Amino acid sequence: MVSTPPSQASSDQYKVENPEAEVKAIVETPDSDADINLEFLYTRDIEFRQETIYFIVVDRFNDGNPNNNKGFNSDLYNPDRTEWGKYWGGDIKGIIDKLDYLRNLGVTALWLTPLFEQVEELFIESAAIHGYWTKDFKRLNPRFIAPDDDPSLNKTQDTRNTIFDRLIEELHKRNMKLILDIVCNHSSPDTGGHKGQLYDDGVKIADFNDDKNNWYHHYGEVSNWEDEWQVQNCELSGLATFNENNIEYRNYIKSAIKQWLDRGVDALRIDTVKHMPIWFWQEFNSEMYNHKPDVFIFGEWIYSRPDDDLCVEFVNNSGMTILDFGLCIALRQALGSNDEAGFYLVNDILKEDYRYNSATELITFIDNHDMHRFLTLNPDVDNLRLAIDFLMTSRGIPCLFYGTEQYLHNDTNGDHNVYGNNDPYNRPMMDQWDTETPLYWDVRKLSGLRRLNPAISMGSQWEKYITPDTFCYVRRYNESRCFVALNRGDAVTVGEVDTELPDREHTCVLTGRKFEVKDGKIYNFELGSKEAIVISHVGERIKAQTIVRAQLNGVQTQLGEKIVVIGDCPELGHWDISKAYPLEYINSNTWFAEIPFNESAGKLITYKYVILREGTSPLRENLLSRRWVIANEGTVKWRDTWASGREA
Repeated sequence: MVSTPPSQASSDQYKVENPEAEVKAIVETPDSDADINLEFLYTRDIEFRQETIYFIVVDRFNDGNPNNNKGFNSDLYNPDRTEWGKYWGGDIKGIIDKLDYLRNLGVTALWLTPLFEQVEELFIESAAIHGYWTKDFKRLNPRFIAPDDDPSLNKTQDTRNTIFDRLIEELHKRNMKLILDIVCNHSSPDTGGHKGQLYDDGVKIADFNDDKNNWYHHYGEVSNWEDEWQVQNCELSGLATFNENNIEYRNYIKSAIKQWLDRGVDALRIDTVKHMPIWFWQEFNSEMYNHKPDVFIFGEWIYSRPDDDLCVEFVNNSGMTILDFGLCIALRQALGSNDEAGFYLVNDILKEDYRYNSATELITFIDNHDMHRFLTLNPDVDNLRLAIDFLMTSRGIPCLFYGTEQYLHNDTNGDHNVYGNNDPYNRPMMDQWDTETPLYWDVRKLSGLRRLNPAISMGSQWEKYITPDTFCYVRRYNESRCFVALNRGDAVTVGEVDTELPDREHTCVLTGRKFEVKDGKIYNFELGSKEAIVISHVGERIKAQTIVRAQLNGVQTQLGEKIVVIGDCPELGHWDISKAYPLEYINSNTWFAEIPFNESAGKLITYKYVILREGTSPLRENLLSRRWVIANEGTVKWRDTWASGREA
């Protein structure tokens, strides 16, 4: 059932005038050339779980400057947009022109395909419109910038006056963030006899075909995808694969990305992370965090799943989170191909969240540039809407593929399966900017709700009622709740469903329907065909000079047990367990809490965790207490792993 959008007059209440108003005390990053404040470096962080990400293939979004379309090689530009492997004209100016459209949609972070200079030749009838065949990691793609912008950083790093810098400025004016897409695994394929020619700000430094300094692996293409060594050392689709053992390469790629962070980039999305060893990512991420402590990083581990031990090890130990392919495929099965198991497939993935240390930071999505768009898989716009409503209210950080809110898709050569790669036809040109589509309104409302209700962004998720066609769940954090009900089938009445909401009348955020809650339940709960219900209750928010978001992993608790944190400061009870600060259960591997610090802000404290067990002694961690300097203000993250316990 597709409801009619509200009138424009009533829409003003949903405008995201300041999407970060509810996020307190976000701190500024020090200038890169300034003395680094160690108190800043080791205590401050940024919260990304409240963001709504919008993923743009830059060449296919909006042509803001036709003068840059031809680039160095005009043969790679197709003005009538019939040759899918060639450039169609999208650029950075086109994105800037649509920032208000995106902001009012509720988008708070833009993920752009790589902006680096690319090889200017065809490979199998395709140009590098996607941005993953990089020629120079320190220069911008001339097709994306103004013709009078010099793409070389040695002339623009000081003045920072290119169209790229204007994009950063305009995003930050709107309290939006930029996610830069990078690839560290490879450069370019064989294009007319040239392969892997790499430049450092215009100076050639490597060549796959003349590799005297061993910048590349030379083991041929992967032939056995079950062989981890091959996956990490052999070529992916003929792409020149970097030799991460070469310190010159590592210094080059790290210095290049640091320069973009210095320009104002807020986050990194990293391509093909499973194709390099975890030690490389630990080194790379460590340097990125040291350089810009509040950078957020996520990677693409293709077809990741919680039952893949290597994938889970990567998420828990690499220093970055990943795109959640496991949940994506389950959603595509349940709502795309209408698998008879339906929402059970989705819930089965959620039940495995305990395997990840930070399941609430996984990046969730339903399609991307490497698979069929959802509407090519299933043309039912109501099913698409249910899938998006789930993304916006479930655990994880939602990511929308550009044009989804406009039902953008192209079914050319579509092999309709949930895994399918419909490249390049999943990358059509954005051609509509309607702010009244039902899906645009759902995203707009729910993005605002994610920032207002911490249960959605940081809380636990609890199944309340499930059948193949119907899924009801509650998001819970502290005193806040969000009850969600989705129905992919015919109209249904559920005798009773537990909502955990306060007893009173509540209004659905999406439909305006009113529901009476008694004893925390809705009785004779009616759900229309293809209907989504979202009811929010926001409790009192944690407020303090400094807020510590403490997360503890690796602890096994039994029913009825609780975890608290104690320490040598008033906020943590001065070692008095009766005054310790309680953590909340997220899943069987994760406990979490926001801890307010006022008296101890700016001071060194010590702390440890304790399991409280009814009828027996508390179980304390068996370690010398942790030490931390609490920031003077802002947001702090503790990411701790339980140390073996000892009876109190």
